[in-house]
Amino acid sequence: MRRQVLCFISILCLSSVLGQVSYSIPEEMAKGSVVGNLAQDLGLDVKRLKSGKARIFTGDSSAEHIELSKERGVLLIKERIDRESLCRQTTPCALHLQIILENPMELFRITIEIIDINDNSPSFKNAEKRFEISESAVIGSKFVLERAVDADIGVNGLRNYSLKPTDNFALRVQSQTNGNNKVEMVLQRPLDREREEHISLLLTAVDGGEPQMSGTVKIYVTVLDANDNAPVFTQSVYKAAITENSEKGTTLTTVSATDEDTGSNCEVSYSVSTTMDRVSDLFHINEKGEVILVGEVDYENAKYYQIDIEATDSGGLSDSSKIIVDVIDINDNMPVISILSKSDSVPENAPQSTVIVMLSVHDPDSGHNGQVNCRINGNIPFIITSSASNFYSLVTDGDLDREVASQYNITVTCSDEGVPSLSSSVTLTLQISDVNDNAPVFERSSYEAYIVENNTPGLSIFTVKARDADWNQNARVSYILEDSSVNGVPVSSYVSVSADSGVIHAVRSLDYEQIKDFKFCVKAQDGGSPPLSSNVSVTVKIQDQNDNPPQVLYPVQTGGSLVAEIVPRSADVSYLVTKVVAVDVDSGQNAWLSYKLQKATDRALFEVGLQNGEIRTIRQVTDKDAVKQRLTVIVEDNGQPSRSATVIVNVAVADSFPEVLSEFPDFTHDKEYNDNMTFYLVLALAVVSFLFITCLVVIISVKIYRWRQARFYHSNLPVIPYYPPRYSDTLGTGTLQHVYNYDTCRTTDSRKSDFKVSGPGTQNILIMDPSSGTMQRIQSEKSILDEPDSPLEVSPIP
Repeated sequence: MRRQVLCFISILCLSSVLGQVSYSIPEEMAKGSVVGNLAQDLGLDVKRLKSGKARIFTGDSSAEHIELSKERGVLLIKERIDRESLCRQTTPCALHLQIILENPMELFRITIEIIDINDNSPSFKNAEKRFEISESAVIGSKFVLERAVDADIGVNGLRNYSLKPTDNFALRVQSQTNGNNKVEMVLQRPLDREREEHISLLLTAVDGGEPQMSGTVKIYVTVLDANDNAPVFTQSVYKAAITENSEKGTTLTTVSATDEDTGSNCEVSYSVSTTMDRVSDLFHINEKGEVILVGEVDYENAKYYQIDIEATDSGGLSDSSKIIVDVIDINDNMPVISILSKSDSVPENAPQSTVIVMLSVHDPDSGHNGQVNCRINGNIPFIITSSASNFYSLVTDGDLDREVASQYNITVTCSDEGVPSLSSSVTLTLQISDVNDNAPVFERSSYEAYIVENNTPGLSIFTVKARDADWNQNARVSYILEDSSVNGVPVSSYVSVSADSGVIHAVRSLDYEQIKDFKFCVKAQDGGSPPLSSNVSVTVKIQDQNDNPPQVLYPVQTGGSLVAEIVPRSADVSYLVTKVVAVDVDSGQNAWLSYKLQKATDRALFEVGLQNGEIRTIRQVTDKDAVKQRLTVIVEDNGQPSRSATVIVNVAVADSFPEVLSEFPDFTHDKEYNDNMTFYLVLALAVVSFLFITCLVVIISVKIYRWRQARFYHSNLPVIPYYPPRYSDTLGTGTLQHVYNYDTCRTTDSRKSDFKVSGPGTQNILIMDPSSGTMQRIQSEKSILDEPDSPLEVSPIP
């Protein structure tokens, strides 16, 4: 047997045109046996089978018998193959497989022919056959025997019959046009019921295999009395046709047989010969010879049937005939759609004609009933193409955009050409995978945020938001603070941006008085590869808070000496005593200042201007007014809540220094400090006096010199002096007038140069030194040049 198996194994060459490989193997090979080296025969690398996820596809049960070893690249026997159960009598018997590879998709056809071996012996359906034969049967009478069936084919099929013993009967085998044999038992010697009423025979059927196998059936003959004529069919072959799926009870045809005997011996009965191909289960013949359908016929299972029939008379004589029944195909099968390979998703930048799905479509019907056309429904960027007979590919036919359509439900409908046409469809769901082709887009073209100064570090100022039309990681937006500087300082020291939420936080406390606003850029970047980004400008404006109290500039409050303003007792109403000067570094209404007299020694004598801070008398000063007047002025801003500052102003109401000194006995210093102060004051007075006299002499000398030069040259150009008016240097700052300034300008040809001379003012200021207990009076005087006609400019001497 092993030698016989090995002799049947052969491998056909690889088809170079269609990528088809054919193998021949004997049936009944052991599980795990090698069918053929597929990788070598197809010219493929074994690694390609793994990377391509090679798999077997069949439209029937062939995959149950054959498996693919990707590691070895060979086809193996998966389950024992029985050619007889797989193909019956059909020859040649073959398995048709398709090998599917992916990335890229490839299809290879594999044909495996199953070679028959002699594994089945001839067999009879019945173990015995009984005949009742009249003794008057003539020599040469024929008796039809049951035909043996051998599931094997070719040389392994049924070869011949033998009948033993051969005393009364001989065996005759006749070949028929369909390849089957007609087995008959022929009477060769007359029967004698009185001598032998029962005869036992053994019919043996042998095949042509090696070793030879056989089957037997026992034949029992009962000898009857005279019936010497057998029935005879009117035709040796009858033909009929029936459409598949015909209803049960349908009459195919009517047969007839005649018997020349009379009486009961001429009564003929009809029957369907017993066979192993289920014909007797499908067809029945009644006593009238009508052949009736009792089962279901299917064109896809059998295209025609052969019915062996017998006509038997009451004496046991019989004749045989056959009926050839052609099955007519009708369009009763819808196309069967099988998915060979399918991509669940495709990137939106996939090129045109990218294969998405490979389909196999099969219609078991024949002719136009089995011709199939496939199409897809809807206006979508896909088309279906036919790559080979009964094989189709679904490919892209346009640009894909996930932001327009992220998913497609593709319905493939396949219809045959039968009348009426039958169709089947399958719906495929295809996801469009995202490609990073969209940059983040901010909700605004620019942002403007406000924050109140003195904020807590880490305070959330504002949130920027950008959206990305892509999906998943490509749409995950991160926010990045772009590098820039504000007044030479990196912007990252002012603000930070949350990478995930886009929330802008203040890194430190901001001060409106240092910076009013600043601008920076935020970049929104997605998580794609490569990432895409966009920028937006953010302006942060700092709002002022009333966090600074007013600052008093004048009078200066010191610990060493106090300034006292002297008011003569002859002062009239609204006499300007002094002016409180204060500023507030805040802005807006937080810097609007108002002045109020909080406390005073005599509130009926002085008042403070609400807006300008000027301290004036509100009545005539009298001799009864105290010399020492102490005023407390409060300066308030207009913020919420309001902030304030206080200043103490000492006013001396007196006409002489002794009177003032008698009222301020508490301001004393030690003797050393008093001597030093006196020395410095005398030295300063001497230096100032010297400079004043020197300047005065120089000015007079220059003036006389220029006057003489002018007369000497007899210049006709007049000298035009310019005298600006007197002014008060308030300039909105609230400071008091201390000096008068004059400018003089002359013509260029006079060759005179401009110059300035400083001179004291006319204000009397009293400086009180608490350490020495002395009062020093500094009197500012006008220069003699401070006259309306003077061409000189006079400035204060510090």
